[in-house]
Amino acid sequence: MTPEELRAETPGFENCTYLNTGASGPSPRRVVEAATGFLERHEYETPAGEGMYVAADAVYEEAREAVAGLLNTDERRVALTQSTTDGINRIASAMDFEPGDVVVRTDLEHSAGILPWQRLADVHDLEIRILETREGRIDPEEYAEAVADARLACFSALTWTHGTRLPVRKLVEIAHDAGARTLVDAVQMPGQTGLDVEAWGADAVAAAGHKWLLGTWGAGFLAVSPDFLAELEPRSVGYRSVAEPDAEAYAFHEGARRLEIGTTNPAPYAALTEAIETMDRVGYGRIESRIAGLTDRLKDGLDEERLYSPREYESGLVTFADEDPEATVERLGEAGIRVRTLPGPEAIRASVHAINTEADVDALLEAL
Repeated sequence: MTPEELRAETPGFENCTYLNTGASGPSPRRVVEAATGFLERHEYETPAGEGMYVAADAVYEEAREAVAGLLNTDERRVALTQSTTDGINRIASAMDFEPGDVVVRTDLEHSAGILPWQRLADVHDLEIRILETREGRIDPEEYAEAVADARLACFSALTWTHGTRLPVRKLVEIAHDAGARTLVDAVQMPGQTGLDVEAWGADAVAAAGHKWLLGTWGAGFLAVSPDFLAELEPRSVGYRSVAEPDAEAYAFHEGARRLEIGTTNPAPYAALTEAIETMDRVGYGRIESRIAGLTDRLKDGLDEERLYSPREYESGLVTFADEDPEATVERLGEAGIRVRTLPGPEAIRASVHAINTEADVDALLEAL
């Protein structure tokens, strides 16, 4: 499958110049049909067939297998969530924090990497240590100093503000040398680049399928290392999180499934599996090459002093300064061009995917 073929079956790109997949990606017809097709079969056919719970369990299992392949990890390390925020909260709530424990985050995390720690600071009297960054980069020495006495470090693999790729493996090693656990927000990566959580060595990685994977809303996922999983004490429990739901005494599932809970709509996970398989058909080599070419075209058309993102390709996120971002985004929207503002730095962010075109980029530059 080519990027052009994928675009042709994605209606959300037909009536506007859509450059906002970093927020949410419109789904191709095949992804939506995977969700609706399962939902119809689940509600119309399975009551008289294999049973509604059996059918749902099969979809969950297929999704875990697809996510494991996407992340290059073992299926037993995968837990299904509803979003990145949901995944981070499940890890945060399962850690046995004590008053005075230190959690380190950067100053450019998404709310998913901010709000859970603010809440836990109120509940457990944690110290939330905020590491300042420069132009979307972390200084390794400052980071090492910040995590020296920390319980956990939480950071993004690819920053949503600048589109910079952080050296995840190096940051994980520094934290581990200090005795801290690591939780990585990787939501901006799946669908635009290959990733290998085993090579990262992180204790937990959270992401979701509704951005660059072009999946539907409601399907997120976690990858958790076995030794970290053994330390976690889930605060919620349901039939999907235990080994034998009907046993008199419950025992958590041996894998990351212990972080799942109970009945959730399986349709988004059917869509997630299809979305992962679709991106595999396009191929990440082709996807990255196309995004690199299109972002180069966009950056070439902008004054270099306006760029907050790196001049050289790192991702499909291109952030640039604007005197009045809200007014400009509103004006672009009236012209049928979808981008977004950022709270910090005060700027506009365009998300350039492989299914965008040179004409999309040129339309944005002309409108600017």
